[in-house]
Amino acid sequence: MGEIEEAIERADREAFTRQPPKTLKGQIRYLLRQLGSAKAVAREIGVTADSVNRYRRGARKHARADVAAKIDDAVRRRWQPRLRGGRRRQAAAATGITIETRARFGYTAPAGSTDDGRFRRLTVHLPAEYAQALFNARDQGATEDQLRAIVAQGLQEVYFKDGGSRAGNLEVSLTNIDYLDVAF
Repeated sequence: MGEIEEAIERADREAFTRQPPKTLKGQIRYLLRQLGSAKAVAREIGVTADSVNRYRRGARKHARADVAAKIDDAVRRRWQPRLRGGRRRQAAAATGITIETRARFGYTAPAGSTDDGRFRRLTVHLPAEYAQALFNARDQGATEDQLRAIVAQGLQEVYFKDGGSRAGNLEVSLTNIDYLDVAF
């Protein structure tokens, strides 16, 4: 999972109205309800179906650290899907998204101006059309580079070109992300 996809996932998780199960037994029960069988849960988290059943019964109270992280991640990815989907639909249709980043931006500009990339810290609200493009690309399995291109295009139009009022020939690329946070 790339930086942009992780940022979207973090923004999704901020919307939870209830906390997901915290105990191992509760998490396994939730995954069993979602996936339908111990075998499916075992494939998801990388253990045997017998181990899943031991976790469910409480015969094993603690999982190895790497398995516990996989279980927690699997639960959080599936937790409150209607709430998360509703927030994404609202952002894509009306409210847009806010991108906060510290990244290196590369520039292609007319002769006589600099094209040296440099780090900038930006907090920019992107309109709903960019949220829609970003969510659609993510849902269709876009690569990190494709997601970066969508974010760079949004930042180029909204921040650098200021909606078309300046820097008309400027082309911006997002080359190196120090951190990126998404809110919607």
